[in-house]
Amino acid sequence: MIDLKNMTLDELEKFFINIGESKYRAKQVFRWIYRGVYNFKDMSDLKKELRSKLNDIAYISSLKVVKKMVSNIDETTKYLFLLNDDNIIEGVAMKYNFGNTSCISTQVGCNMKCSFCASTIEGKVRNLKASEMINEVLIMNNEYGKISNIVLMGSGEPFDNYEEVMKFIKIVNNPFGMGIGIRHITISTCGIVPKIYNFADENLGVNLSISLHAPTNELRNKLMPINKVYPIEDLMDACKYYINKTHRRVTFEYSLIKGVNDSIEICKKLTDLLKGLLCHVNLIPINYVDEIGFKKTDNNTIMIFKNILERAGITCTVRRELGSDIEAACGQLRRKYMAGRVK
Repeated sequence: MIDLKNMTLDELEKFFINIGESKYRAKQVFRWIYRGVYNFKDMSDLKKELRSKLNDIAYISSLKVVKKMVSNIDETTKYLFLLNDDNIIEGVAMKYNFGNTSCISTQVGCNMKCSFCASTIEGKVRNLKASEMINEVLIMNNEYGKISNIVLMGSGEPFDNYEEVMKFIKIVNNPFGMGIGIRHITISTCGIVPKIYNFADENLGVNLSISLHAPTNELRNKLMPINKVYPIEDLMDACKYYINKTHRRVTFEYSLIKGVNDSIEICKKLTDLLKGLLCHVNLIPINYVDEIGFKKTDNNTIMIFKNILERAGITCTVRRELGSDIEAACGQLRRKYMAGRVK
């Protein structure tokens, strides 16, 4: 059986031609899928014989919501989704003044071993298919309200699942599907350098965020083991290539950890690293994770850090803390659910 939701429109057109049907049928079915229809019998503009044929050879995948937690503070909503193989993934829906944003997972777990992240503690189980990522967004779109922005910043490293992530982008951007604007999609990577070059060459127009979190190899090696494979010098070269190729800025994500990467000295090293680049820094007050124990930087230190960057001519924002009462950080709720601590 073939999952039609895991196909781009081009792939769906080839599928219909291969089964002896007209190419235009693909667009009809594609539209039905992204209206939230899962049963071929409900696709009223298809002839009865075609609906029966599709029912025999294909299906439209879905996910089950096994847990949903809504913040009493800001309406941020955390979802736990059950996959067909009984794995659990998570997603978050958030309200902003520019619209609703869906933060989705791209893998079950993660292999990157970042020392401050809950989603990587038990490693990667498997990659998600494009259709599974799409279903995360569709469920949030139907339950939370129209999703206008997508960030691939949930559990998993998107560039460790490159082909499926590229397929996902093409599908959700298609005007006959969800029609999410290409510049309303953001991919975050911990720094898989060869894939940054590949991504630049795709010339899609999607926003790129780099999880940086430290300005020196010595510190970044401790926080992010990927740096031992692709050190900061190589990462910065890849970012410069991306900027020159696409003429788009790079956002650097920087999680502030009390007593680890939040000193004035470290901030000055960060300004030296980024000065002159077409970039933006997003400072993130880190979420506390039981198994890790890192604590977030106090607000006064965050503002000192921010001011140093801005005086150096580097644009900078502090990420709003959303969903703090529902453990909305990557991997937290999933791990507690799997351990039986959340019902």
